Amino acid sequence: MSDDGERERLRRLEEKIARAKGEAKGPTPTGDISQANVAWQMVTELVAGIVIGLGIGLGLDALLGTKPLMLVLFILVGFAAGVRVMMRTAADVQEKQAAKAAEDKRD
Repeated sequence: MSDDGERERLRRLEEKIARAKGEAKGPTPTGDISQANVAWQMVTELVAGIVIGLGIGLGLDALLGTKPLMLVLFILVGFAAGVRVMMRTAADVQEKQAAKAAEDKRD
């Protein structure tokens, strides 16, 4: 008997927690804010690719003694890698927006 009472109390507590979490979320961010976050993420990815290429190029130039050659080569490779990651991020965002539009259309 007390086991049933405890289960009922636990169920009510879980419902209260779920309601509190739902209310705590509040409104979702607007599309402008999320787009700004995506833009900053893409800029960061591009800069990270260039900086990593710069570091690798400088390191190889120091080891091999080919001053500007490896630096220029790996900056270009880093730029290409950064652009590729940016394009992948853009494709992911586009897929999410298409899925959300399809879901909204169904409702």
